[in-house]
Order: sequence, then structure tokens, then C-alpha cells
Amino acid sequence: MLELTQDLLQQVRHIAVAAGEAILTVYQRDFSVEQKDDDSPLTEADLAAHHLILAELNKLTPHVPVLSEEAADIPWSERQQWTEYWLVDPLDGTKEFIKRNGEFTVNIALIQQGEPVLGVIHAPVLDKTYAAAEGLGATRQQDGLTETIRVALTPSAGEVVKVVGSRSHYSADVEDYLSRFPQHELIAVGSSLKFCLVAEGSAHLYPRFGPTMLWDTGAGHVIAKVAGAQVEYQGIANPAYHRENLKNPNFLVSAL
Repeated sequence: MLELTQDLLQQVRHIAVAAGEAILTVYQRDFSVEQKDDDSPLTEADLAAHHLILAELNKLTPHVPVLSEEAADIPWSERQQWTEYWLVDPLDGTKEFIKRNGEFTVNIALIQQGEPVLGVIHAPVLDKTYAAAEGLGATRQQDGLTETIRVALTPSAGEVVKVVGSRSHYSADVEDYLSRFPQHELIAVGSSLKFCLVAEGSAHLYPRFGPTMLWDTGAGHVIAKVAGAQVEYQGIANPAYHRENLKNPNFLVSAL
């Protein structure tokens, strides 16, 4: 098992930022969009980031396997044997990338014994990098400054509960959930940044009623958890990241 150290976390940060730079070279010019078999969009930026991350992680930890969105066809019979692996979404929020609203990220997580223990989320356009590891705390890096982040205090009675939701996947289920909070504010944002808003105290809750995959949530899960939030998946007992089905059930990230 890899030892969780600040040096390892910093090296993963560097890989995520480098992938972000590769994404921006595509973002700043015209690009084509393909459709994958599941109807989700794919751009050359997704593939450029995937290949860079895969190469760098293989250099950093050649003995640790990688499960990436763009190379996810690894049979369960093989994955079932893994006690440790990297979980990667090279470009989370491809729809936001195509819309050019800047709300997309690079997600890299380390999974040990089926649980996320280290995670980095880098937002290239926003120039923000969130990072966390068990025992090492959670941070946000922006404009050359690194700050420790922590979830917000639970609102007092009558105060506004801030709920973060998806910009591209809003659902009636979210509206039903919000009805239990008479005073609430909905903050819409794309990609795994929703986890980060809870982790840094900008939001109290992130309820997700809709499809996500393991690579969408691994890095955000550990960042939110280390910052003090609870992350609960419906109907899944731990370990949450060691299972055949790559699709996630509904889940809730809560600082309350």
C-alpha cells in the first residue's frame, strides 16, 4: 500500500494541473465532439488528459493499476483482485467544457481497500486545486495561496441552508428534497466542484438524485470527508469503491 504523504499528494496535484493545461490547449480553440456508446460526449481534451494522467501515474506508481473513465472496460474478475488503485476522471463535466462555462475539473483519487483515501480536484479555468488525504487535511490552492478548508457550521434555526446542485442534471427529486428546508438557497454548479463547495463551507448539502459513476465521485468523496462532511450512498455498504457495478446510487454529501 502507498503511504499517504504530503509528497505523494503534491505529486498528484502536479499531474492534475498538467492535465488541466492539456485540456486548456483544446478549450482555447475549436474542437469536435463525439458521442460515446452511452450517449455521453467525448472531446479530444478528455483523451489528451487521460493519456497524460495515465502516463504520469504509471511513472509515479508503476505497480498501482488505474481505472479511468476513458479506459473503464476492465473486467470485474481483474478489478476484484485490486487492494489499491487510482480512480480517474480526466475531464469531469464535459458538458460544461462544451458550453465553455469553466465549470469542469480533473479528478484523481487513490482507493485503498475499497475506500477513497486521497483525492485531487483541479479546475483549470478557475485555477483552483482542491486536495486532501486521510490524516493530512484538506486544502484549496488558488493564486499561489494554499488554505486549509473545513465544512461550514450547521445553520441555526431560521438560517438559510445552502444546497449545491448540478447545473446539467437538475431533477424533480432535488426539488422534493429541498422542500424539507423552508429556508434554503440552491447553488447550481457543474462537475465535482459540488463536493468542493461543501468541503470549503460554501454550501451545507449536496444531494444527488441521478446517474454518476465511480470516477465522478472518488476524489470529491475524500475531499469532502476529510474536510468534515459525511458522504452516504443509498443501499451500499462499505467498501463503497470495490464493487462490480461502476454506477453510483443516489447519494448525499452533508455538513449538517
